[in-house]
Amino acid sequence: MRVGGDPAELFDIAIHTSGIRSVQARVDGGHRVALERDRMTGDWLGQVPVGCCYVVAVDDDRLALDPRATEVWFPPGHSRDANKPAGHLEADDFPRAVARPWPAPRPQRATSRPLVVYEAHVRGLTKCRARPDAGTFAAAIDELPRLAELGVSVLELLPVHQYDPDEGNYWGYMPLVFGAVHRQYAAGPCPAEELADLVSAAHAHDIEVWLDVVVNHTTEADRSGPSYSLRILDEREYYVVRPDGSYLDDAGTGNVIDAYSPQSRRLIMESLNRFADLGVDGFRFDLAAVLARDADFVRAIGDWAERRGVRVVAEPWDMARYLLGPDFPDPRWMQWNGEFRDDVRAFLRGEPGLVSRMVERLAGSPDLFTTPMCSLNFVTAHDGFTMYDLVAYDHRHNEANGWNNTDGHHDNRSWNCGWEGDVGVPDEVMALRRRQLRNAMCLLLLSHGVPMFVAGDEFGRTQGGNNNAYNQDNETSWLDWERAAAWSDHERFVREVIALRAAHPVLWDPERWSTRLQTFGANGSTDLGHESRSIAWAVDGLYVMANMWWEPVEFEVQVPGDWLLTIDTNLESADPPGIADRSPAPHHITVAPRSVVVLVRRETPGAPRPDQRTATGIAAAARTSA
Repeated sequence: MRVGGDPAELFDIAIHTSGIRSVQARVDGGHRVALERDRMTGDWLGQVPVGCCYVVAVDDDRLALDPRATEVWFPPGHSRDANKPAGHLEADDFPRAVARPWPAPRPQRATSRPLVVYEAHVRGLTKCRARPDAGTFAAAIDELPRLAELGVSVLELLPVHQYDPDEGNYWGYMPLVFGAVHRQYAAGPCPAEELADLVSAAHAHDIEVWLDVVVNHTTEADRSGPSYSLRILDEREYYVVRPDGSYLDDAGTGNVIDAYSPQSRRLIMESLNRFADLGVDGFRFDLAAVLARDADFVRAIGDWAERRGVRVVAEPWDMARYLLGPDFPDPRWMQWNGEFRDDVRAFLRGEPGLVSRMVERLAGSPDLFTTPMCSLNFVTAHDGFTMYDLVAYDHRHNEANGWNNTDGHHDNRSWNCGWEGDVGVPDEVMALRRRQLRNAMCLLLLSHGVPMFVAGDEFGRTQGGNNNAYNQDNETSWLDWERAAAWSDHERFVREVIALRAAHPVLWDPERWSTRLQTFGANGSTDLGHESRSIAWAVDGLYVMANMWWEPVEFEVQVPGDWLLTIDTNLESADPPGIADRSPAPHHITVAPRSVVVLVRRETPGAPRPDQRTATGIAAAARTSA
């Protein structure tokens, strides 16, 4: 099979392996190219025609997929089971590398707006749209105007590496080839080019594109998994193999990549460079603690990111280690702040003893980070409840996943507001859920750091209580546009809060608030008592009062000024609900049960702001620090 290109042009191949006598590239159509071993590098080198599909054969008969492939094609008879130890593989059904040159480099473009991250799945973003290319990069381009209007400045895509389409992992966290784009996300013939087009279109809307990259393990899993590439070529070079021959499995997937290995590093860095050449602006590293076993490698990635002008974000844990904050080897990286998620969820549902921890979280977690913009704050992510399900379910409901509801996190720190699920839910419970959603967005978006939420959280997307929808390539995971229409008022609320954030540069200042932040109780100093469930804070023209108690609390506004009532999440009758009319605020304000009230200081023309630096200056400093 050919996929285009000029066959007169040649495509370079370099295969690393050890303990092998011969390596061939077998081109579909019968042509065979014997690769020659370079004594200096140990690579087996050769060339095949551009546009052809080829497979690597080691020692004449063992087939392997080129781990440095730029694209992968799967024959119609492809079967994951056939590539497992007990499987029966037909050579014609083995995956092929496509000899397609990588697209010409495109530039990065840092957003001019404060970072607000929107985590989305390429397929799920548009699969429910009525269009023939639904679920592709091309279709995602038409979602960008809505995201820009919402205030999103970063579109973070779940993994787009090529993964095994027969594996059943909708999320894409079981990569087959690190440096190839998932073919099934493309509407046209060239996945990498189509991804680059999406990135360029996002830049035109002042939106950065980040990719969630999975370079800590592969789809080959453990000894019982399929053998496609690295296991065949040189498993002890690429994987961490114990003396007894078993694999270290700190990723919970069957294997982990050896971060100390020069060949593993080469594969990882080559893939990052390829995606950066498509204009991608940032990379979120899944289970980055696996790579952090070699701290020098993590710092080398940080150096590379500075040279390439891209952002790097760590998920700073794996199954064995939790490296959040100062334990992560490179302070230049942003980190997913799991403490923010856990503390805000617990505070939101009214747990006691959390006020002192909330002071840290809303201030950019200075107990964890020297630079607040390294704290990527989130309440929800792809793995877990959606924001709506967080306030609608006490328990996971993962029966559809096929594991008898034993998979997924058991402790979600959620609260269903008094009714499990949506069947027959009383109106008063639904009203409380909507208020809790407004509360969650206020706590997220009015805290110091970089906020992230999941696609659909802005309109109450539900997964029916499934908190581990990794294999649900269906309406459970896809964005529901009928729901979006029904919940449009909540999306307008989220848009207003993001705009409020953008109007107050102190919320995205790269420097710590330190003494600029003042915290209070209802009518005095901050109540740090175990039973306290309310807090107020003021910083640079913002005054926020959060009451997670189930009774109303009267707050005294303790910072002098001409304050305007801007948000009251208990305002059901407002349009949209929760957005106040900016009328003058009284000195004493009763904050309803489980509600947040936000005041904004009226600006006096010509008067200096408490923070003398300009929004432009803070934005420039934020881009530099990140």
